[in-house]
Amino acid sequence: MSETTPTSHTFQVDLRGLVDLLSHHLYSSPKVYVRELLQNAVDAVTARRAVDPAFAEEAPEVRIVADGKRLRITDPGVGLTVAEVHQLLATIGGSSKRDEEIEGARRDFLGQFGIGLLACFTVASVITVTSRSAKDPEAGAVRWTACDDGSYTVVEVPLDEHPRAGTTVELVSRPGEDWLKPEKVAELAREYGSLLPVRVTVEGDGAPVRITDTPPVWERAHPTPTARRLALNTYCESVMGFPPLDVIDLDVPLSGIKGVAFVLPHATSPSARPAHRVHLKRMLLTETADNLVPEWAFFVRCVVDTDSLRPTASRESLYDDEALAVARDAIGAQIREWISRLASADPDRLEAFLAVHELGVKALARHDAELLSAMLPWLRFETTAGHTSLPEFARAYKPIYLAATVDEYRQVAQIAAAQGIGVVNGGYTYDAELVQALPRMDPQIKVESLQPGVISASLDPLDTRTELGIQAFLNAARARLDAVDVDVVMREFNPVSVPALLLDDREARRERQRAEAEVQADDLWGGILASIKQHAPRAQLVLNHRNPTVRRVSAIGDPDLAGTAVESLYGQALLMSRRPLRSTDTALLNRSFMNLLEHVTRTD
Repeated sequence: MSETTPTSHTFQVDLRGLVDLLSHHLYSSPKVYVRELLQNAVDAVTARRAVDPAFAEEAPEVRIVADGKRLRITDPGVGLTVAEVHQLLATIGGSSKRDEEIEGARRDFLGQFGIGLLACFTVASVITVTSRSAKDPEAGAVRWTACDDGSYTVVEVPLDEHPRAGTTVELVSRPGEDWLKPEKVAELAREYGSLLPVRVTVEGDGAPVRITDTPPVWERAHPTPTARRLALNTYCESVMGFPPLDVIDLDVPLSGIKGVAFVLPHATSPSARPAHRVHLKRMLLTETADNLVPEWAFFVRCVVDTDSLRPTASRESLYDDEALAVARDAIGAQIREWISRLASADPDRLEAFLAVHELGVKALARHDAELLSAMLPWLRFETTAGHTSLPEFARAYKPIYLAATVDEYRQVAQIAAAQGIGVVNGGYTYDAELVQALPRMDPQIKVESLQPGVISASLDPLDTRTELGIQAFLNAARARLDAVDVDVVMREFNPVSVPALLLDDREARRERQRAEAEVQADDLWGGILASIKQHAPRAQLVLNHRNPTVRRVSAIGDPDLAGTAVESLYGQALLMSRRPLRSTDTALLNRSFMNLLEHVTRTD
């Protein structure tokens, strides 16, 4: 059959406007033209398998040849007839996938929107499609040539030019563009199509290079679990750019999802935009999906393939619809199962995970009840029972007392532990908020703010005779510490090794800070600070009568020496509480130290 005279036609839309729309509004980059070409080729192969049982047994190959100025891609797919060329390549919205004979295979197609080929005009000035239909073996081949000015021609061509069923698409590069260079084409083909179930090769100046590598590494058989883990680690480093801390298998049959979640090896902010890699029927859809997993799973980056989730029109992201929400919940459940599995079978790996991501987990758990419920049994908090989980701590102590700062906790932790009082250090980032969330999860848990009275009420009072015997000492001690606004009491408590305990509350500390600032301020600012003076309970120096040193000090007959000893005990308790020293405290500590030196060096 000789080639017929071409008949010129024009597209049924403004092609120039369409190319602008595709370039600037639908697609994020012209590079998607490679994806569209691969998509059409693979869909054509899938369609032919549906109408040609013998072809289903073959191993088809899609071949791409590029030299920088031209690109040619050939597939052995279902092909097109003359009527289909007019219908499908000239009308936006047309799609060969609508043929009734192959409608049952639609679930296997990559494309859904019928405009893929025209996307090639973002990089090409001329597109030529030469095709022969596998559905009509007697029909000849047809050639469709389109230009970016909006015109196209259709001609029938001799069979010897295209003797086999299938399609060849040829692009002529726009002047000054480098999108058709062999190395660029191979890079993009590998990026989009490395997992495609059809063999794809790219040829430039040398021999053809295979760019497909299937099945995906997570679906391959490996001789041992260790070998599989190493293969996945290598894949993650190559594709995602980091060596994973761990790998979580993902399998959601209802959503047709299979893949892996790689745990990040470094801390990351829960608010950081995630970048998950999603393939749709083995074609890369996006590598920046941010709606695939629950927000609380910020510590993973996923690579998955799906055959049922719905892509957007640009095929560069997923519609955030009910189907995706179901898939997201299922993926979240599998990540939680991984955490539970580590906790029960591999606590060392769980500890390694939390060592990296605990702060981020705590940050998000404050606002995510689901994550808080999943992670709370494994998060560790500093308590008077050691570093333990809050649920475990809550079972042993009722109520739980929350120290608002690290200093508050440290000044009472040893005493509270000895007295059987359960205190949690809420001074670390996010810990206080998580402790306060406990009653919302379990109404039987009671959390209260730690006040000085809680500790002092647990200390044993002295018997009346003993207290009367040391009354003169207490009066002298109170007089000495009046200058630093501290009261002195004597109690009995454990551990015996602690001679003194300094107790005060936040109001008292704020008032002391105000008073210190007032002393150091100029007249104007000092007057302002004086006007906001508040009455606050005084701090208490609680001396431990069970401590041998305290008993000896209380028996000193020399009032000056006893006072100096009390100042030293106050200084020791003050330093143990790790609170900032005021100028009055510093002066007292210096005085007591010098007085002690004078006493021990004094000669009769």
